[in-house]
Amino acid sequence: MSTDYQFFTPKEIVQELDKYIIGQTEAKRNVAIALRNRWRRMQVKEPLKQDIVPNNILMVGPTGVGKTEIARRLAKIAKVPFVKVEASKFTEVGYVGRDVESMVRDLVERAIALVKAEQMETIQDKATHQVEEIILNILVTDIQEKINTDKSLEKQQSSYNTRERFREKLKSGALDQREIEIKITKTTPPSNINSLGAGPAIDEGFIMNFQDMFSNFLPKQTKKRKVTIGEARTLLLTEEINKLIDMNAVKEEALARASHSGIIFIDEIDKIAHTTPSNSPGVSREGVQRDLLPIVEGSTVQTKHGPINTDHILFIGAGAFHMAKPSDLIPELQGRFPIRVTLENLSEKDFYKILDEPKSALPVQYQALLSVEGVKLDFSLEAKQEIATTAYLLNEEIENIGARRLQTVMSHLLTPILFDVPDTITPHTTITITKEMVQEALADLIKRKDLSAYIL
Repeated sequence: MSTDYQFFTPKEIVQELDKYIIGQTEAKRNVAIALRNRWRRMQVKEPLKQDIVPNNILMVGPTGVGKTEIARRLAKIAKVPFVKVEASKFTEVGYVGRDVESMVRDLVERAIALVKAEQMETIQDKATHQVEEIILNILVTDIQEKINTDKSLEKQQSSYNTRERFREKLKSGALDQREIEIKITKTTPPSNINSLGAGPAIDEGFIMNFQDMFSNFLPKQTKKRKVTIGEARTLLLTEEINKLIDMNAVKEEALARASHSGIIFIDEIDKIAHTTPSNSPGVSREGVQRDLLPIVEGSTVQTKHGPINTDHILFIGAGAFHMAKPSDLIPELQGRFPIRVTLENLSEKDFYKILDEPKSALPVQYQALLSVEGVKLDFSLEAKQEIATTAYLLNEEIENIGARRLQTVMSHLLTPILFDVPDTITPHTTITITKEMVQEALADLIKRKDLSAYIL
């Protein structure tokens, strides 16, 4: 099982997170410790190893302060399966909607994709070579048929030279537009079981398992297609890679990785907190919590790839908790999130840092977009400060949506420029955003009382 994050100490993990997320030091420290503890556990000998469970984390803070981004970046650092779900999308068992086990099945699917992608990298060269040979075989078929009737060495040598000439042209791309006929394996997909009039209470896992089992009995058909060599490369490469990948090994590794290093981020967990009387109409929020509890505590979930135990999956819950408090969750669920972290509101200084420091800061993104059109976009220091100030004031006066307010402000500021490129603003143009331009462009945003069009 992959343990790439063993090389990152908690301090190094925080340093990596700092490249993309401003502030929130306490949250970063806690997730860094949680990640390192997972590697530490893998080094512990049995049977104690099985008894060490992760300390799940509950992040409390307003929207747009970095809760989701911390969890997502953490998973990327560790190269582990990660899935984000919204607790408000789940419904109590027996009601129409997603059941809580679906997030574990989603995690397994992410793990399958992750492991398969890693294996694809290792076999890419071999598959590419095999595709090249298949295409060469098609190109020299006529010559090989002649060789079958004339065994002279001269003819064979001529065929060899022809094949090598084709190979050189193939590698150079000179034959990419030439059409050839190839054979492609085709499997007829099963019809959707829901279309048979089944009731809404049918379990999602049962549907997937049934469809997967049914598809295994379908005969694989081969059909001929006339395509260019360039298209043939793509189609045949996919087939050859699928032939070379041992899916049984992929599933086994994916289940292990999801079980021992997977991360499930449960957003909007405050939306299922019990803040209304138990006899209120509608789906019971407490019921969803009780369905969620065994998954977080540790249980076995059946997936179409096999059973997975959730004992060592790291769960990170998050919510603004404006209308509810963490104590409004049922006590059992509270106990399964022993690490509680409060994320702070962003300051005006934080807004400026978000514009200036992260590798994928908004100004960098817009510069990259316009560079495609040959237009260079620059921001003066004062312009960034003015954008940060405006975003902060709008959050204070209207509604606090955190760093997402910067997207609103930047979009409003740059919309005229984005519209005029390349018709009015032609390539090889340099545009420098100044403080005065920001003030002029955003003046109406500050003055207007009704900003509903700009609230995300």
